[in-house]
Amino acid sequence: MKKPIVFGVAGGTASGKTTVARALLHAIGAERLAFLPHDAYYRHNDHLTYDERTKVNYDHPDSLETELMVEHVRQLLAGQPIDRPTYDFVHHLRADETVQVNPQRIILVEGILIFAEPELRDLMDIKVFVDTDADIRFIRRMQRDVLDRGRSLDSVVEQYMRTVRPMHLEFVAPSKRYADVIIPKGGLNKVALDMVVSRLFALLSDEES
Repeated sequence: MKKPIVFGVAGGTASGKTTVARALLHAIGAERLAFLPHDAYYRHNDHLTYDERTKVNYDHPDSLETELMVEHVRQLLAGQPIDRPTYDFVHHLRADETVQVNPQRIILVEGILIFAEPELRDLMDIKVFVDTDADIRFIRRMQRDVLDRGRSLDSVVEQYMRTVRPMHLEFVAPSKRYADVIIPKGGLNKVALDMVVSRLFALLSDEES
């Protein structure tokens, strides 16, 4: 197999990164794509109590085991399967289960902080930043955390003001300058998505011809 294409999708919280990832998965096909979400790599803080874990700044780069993700990307580039961790967002712990990810033609890396990490960023061939207005992102995050992750509205607002917004301004927004392509209006921008998918197909065709 020729060298896989490492494709990075970044953007602020609830910007539509997962929507973009799903669109790529659907268009390119699961048999050609290995998916690595950065938030699966949150550190396993089992030495902390639950109350202590709720106070961790999960929007800071130090909360993620990026060094393991870098190692996994390199293993996939070398043609080796990896065991991707999974994370329990309700209890703020890494789950016991892992997901086996096999080498594919495209390695899709997704997360809010992936462009802020030089060692990870340098492995990427294409970098896309999903850009969405802050008010839309906050509403989406609130709905997701309350409905899907069992959190209270007050806790979502408190976390957003305490860590999410400050870390976005310090790390996420500045990392946009490293993007090759910026997708405005979030993950529902069909025109931009079609252009990205077309570019990936062109790269795959060139390498497979």
